[in-house]
Amino acid sequence: MNSVRAKKHLGQHFLNDKNAAKRIADALNPDLGFTQVLEVGPGMGVLSDFLLQKDEFETYLIDVDDESIEFLQDKYPQLEHRLIHGDFLALDFSKYFGDKVAIIGNYPYNISSQILFKILEERDRVVQMAGMFQKEVAERCVAKPGTKEYGILSVFLQAYYHVEYLFTVKAGAFNPPPKVLSGVMRMTRNTVSQLDCNEKLFWSVVKAGFNQRRKTLRNSLSAVVPKDKMSDNPLYELRAERLSVADFVTLTNEISNA
Repeated sequence: MNSVRAKKHLGQHFLNDKNAAKRIADALNPDLGFTQVLEVGPGMGVLSDFLLQKDEFETYLIDVDDESIEFLQDKYPQLEHRLIHGDFLALDFSKYFGDKVAIIGNYPYNISSQILFKILEERDRVVQMAGMFQKEVAERCVAKPGTKEYGILSVFLQAYYHVEYLFTVKAGAFNPPPKVLSGVMRMTRNTVSQLDCNEKLFWSVVKAGFNQRRKTLRNSLSAVVPKDKMSDNPLYELRAERLSVADFVTLTNEISNA
């Protein structure tokens, strides 16, 4: 098999810019103590080539596409069990990985948010992530409070990771070219293993606040806590987009004690 046909329903846009692929591979920092690396959606292996040159990594590939798997089996016979035919979103990490793993990829844009939430679910294992997303999604992930891009994803990711926007990639670097610009970002686990609050309630508070982001939190959080139980904390008078992670932790603790 000489090539793989990009499939629209899988959101495939194969990266063919080797310089960009090398920069993505080089974004991972082995000094963080991981050796296992999982590439999501390798396609024809442009990024994989650079990962497999790094002797410090034990690289795994996962792809849901039958044709890609067949192509990669021919290209990398040495991978054997490290070439996983399956859906990353349904992957049982404990079957393949120890307590530290890095995730990397030119991610399918149609499921990028689900990929990030899967990484959040596995945050105790995933110490670093690097890769390509639609530029707009990457900008949301790194957005700061007070900006229109700042939202649910920004808060959840930044609660557990240091998130950096690395560089932009133009549409011509892909086959077929997407209709949008692409952005490469990196997330590195911070020192917070658990938030200093009820994490389940924290997630509910953040979601409720941003689901009605034009309202102040005193109004948008009324489904989570009755207004007569809210304190006179001035944070309640702000919209969700103005609050930092620490502010949301503070409100969550107040609501827990209400």
